[in-house]
Amino acid sequence: MSGGPAPAAAPRGGGGPAPVVEALHVRVLDFPTDAPEADGTAAWDSTTMVLVEARAGPERGYGWTYGAAAAAGVVTELLAGEVTGRAAYDVPAAHEAMHRALRDAGRPGIGGYALSAVDIALWDLKARLLGVPLADLFGRARAGVPVYGSGGFTSYDDEQFVGQLRGWTEAERIPRVKIKIGEARGTREDRDLTRIRLARKTVGPDTELYVDADGAYGAQQAVRVAEHFHPFDIRWFEEPVSSDDLAGLARVRAATVADVAAGEYGFALRSFAALVRVVDCLQADATRCGGLTDWLRVAALAQAHGLDLSAHGAPHVHAHAAAASANLRHVEWYHDHVRIEHLLFDGALEATGGELRPGADGTPGLGLTPRKDVLARYGRPAGATSVEPAAPTGP
Repeated sequence: MSGGPAPAAAPRGGGGPAPVVEALHVRVLDFPTDAPEADGTAAWDSTTMVLVEARAGPERGYGWTYGAAAAAGVVTELLAGEVTGRAAYDVPAAHEAMHRALRDAGRPGIGGYALSAVDIALWDLKARLLGVPLADLFGRARAGVPVYGSGGFTSYDDEQFVGQLRGWTEAERIPRVKIKIGEARGTREDRDLTRIRLARKTVGPDTELYVDADGAYGAQQAVRVAEHFHPFDIRWFEEPVSSDDLAGLARVRAATVADVAAGEYGFALRSFAALVRVVDCLQADATRCGGLTDWLRVAALAQAHGLDLSAHGAPHVHAHAAAASANLRHVEWYHDHVRIEHLLFDGALEATGGELRPGADGTPGLGLTPRKDVLARYGRPAGATSVEPAAPTGP
């Protein structure tokens, strides 16, 4: 376990001590979906966000994760004491301290979600303190960040399905889209193929078409379904089997020309190290895998193995780090998260033309400010907790 935050060192060149993280504020927000949603293995009618605000002087940094509200308790009970009072510029040190603090509670799962939200808030805070967009703090590898439209839920009727696809390709001019298949845990292959056919007919021949089974198929079944992909030019087959089934992923990859992708449930670098052997494109989610600190490490791991990295969900979390990643393939412009992030934040990005331009206006950090009325409307009454150090630390 960590011995507590290190004192803030004076910045180079003098000028007094570096700013410290003075407090964390945690909120739980519940956002109903705009229609019933389902994929191959789950159905839902709301999405929960755990939002962390990190404070240093007048500046606020924001980070979040999508998952169980229990992550808020992990932040307040296990992580906040490792962060408050620590130099705000030393994000990797705070990340390591949080990682150690989760030793007995468990880093994978809820612990990883909580750590990720705090890490994202700390990077946002650091960039705001320095007065630069986060992409500039990381160092840009690209000006624009490609996105793909993502949704196409199995619960949609044909009218909803077609309308969403046309919204991406016609209104937003996004040249890549993904739909859900594997309906009812893989028991509706007939409808899966019917929806693939309808999707291709809707988006036309020039749009890249992706499918995501969310691990609903077994390996042999996924191979059988993939045999029908050729007429529809399916470019991407996400989680044809569970991400934990490395042998199954390898089997599907060997049998299909579509790129096999997985990794959204990775919580540790060693799990990504195993996946690089069995996928064509690695996925990682900064709201789960350890924040932007570990997302960038996963990007480097993928590049070392000749693979691209794709960001899963939460596009406003990923946009700036994606701009800093030379081997980025794209960011998921996921329907639920896009809707929530545009509702909650001033400064949200647009994907018109199929790419994001994070930090183009020079706004520091992630460039986002929560709207107070939205926080009040969707926040749980007991979902806000401030954590501050008991006494000042450092010189």
